[in-house]
Amino acid sequence: MISGAPHHLEKGITMQTLEKYQPFIIMAAVFIGLMIGGIPVIQMYAGIFIIPFLMAMLFGLFMMMPFGSIVLSFKKVRFFWTSLIINFVWTPILAYGIGAVFLSDRPVLWIGFVMLMVTPCTDWYLVFTEVAKGNTALSTSLLPVNLVIQIVLLPMYLYLFFGTYETVGMGDILRSILFVLVVPTVLASAAKLFFTGRRKNITEEKIFPFFGQSNIIFLALAVMAMFASEREALTGNPGIVLLLLVPILLFFLVTFFMSSLAGRLMKFGRDDTVSLIMTTMARNSPIALSIAATAFAHEPLLALVLVIGPLIELPVLSVTARKLISSNR
Repeated sequence: MISGAPHHLEKGITMQTLEKYQPFIIMAAVFIGLMIGGIPVIQMYAGIFIIPFLMAMLFGLFMMMPFGSIVLSFKKVRFFWTSLIINFVWTPILAYGIGAVFLSDRPVLWIGFVMLMVTPCTDWYLVFTEVAKGNTALSTSLLPVNLVIQIVLLPMYLYLFFGTYETVGMGDILRSILFVLVVPTVLASAAKLFFTGRRKNITEEKIFPFFGQSNIIFLALAVMAMFASEREALTGNPGIVLLLLVPILLFFLVTFFMSSLAGRLMKFGRDDTVSLIMTTMARNSPIALSIAATAFAHEPLLALVLVIGPLIELPVLSVTARKLISSNR
């Protein structure tokens, strides 16, 4: 299925997995969280479960991270640098500009929008790359690169764009990254070392399939806890979805045409162009949400942006993948 990719990814990257239903699972978690948040004792204590669920999800993500495949991305130098320039130079400028037009009077939503759009996806974009018949192995090799770079650059983007806002605390952001990203990474690396050698079969046959299917559940539980704990603030702002719809759709539309144009200018093959489109369109809401849940715990509307994002993004990616398939016939 994926040439050169780890065996566990061959099993996991299929539209038959729970990731196919991610928008519906997240939406269900939102509604359940809002309902159970009406119970005072649940609303009072739900917040303490957000970080543990997010850390469990990220631990699983890092356990499955194919860091060994990073070599392939460096071999395709033009693709590597094109994707990095679009993801980490063009995309932040585009996101900030769109936010300035549509969300400048709502700075908290603007920050959440930028946080969502400057973090390239590290999981479900592989599903849509495969569906669209792109170069999934090449996309997989970019995964660890994108993850490391976005973690390093996110605080810089926030400081560069929003350093004048009191909402942004660089110390809080750095502590958040250390707590919810570095700790799961270290634990996952230690677990990988433990399960090497004779225990390798356990990793590939038990652990990877478990996290491949359960990561979305951990994310849904974190979303449920978040909405339950902040029910009053969130139900008091029902118009946010409509407010975010146009800027999010505009971001994806512009990014699609930008990536398509870059693929043609760089003379990439059809498969590599599809991979470029998907890796530059898909966004990493779980990572951004993990940081927001700790660094901006006092701004539930910011986290709401990062929950609403995938509800719009995943249908857009699905339509894009099917469009790319039909255009290849």
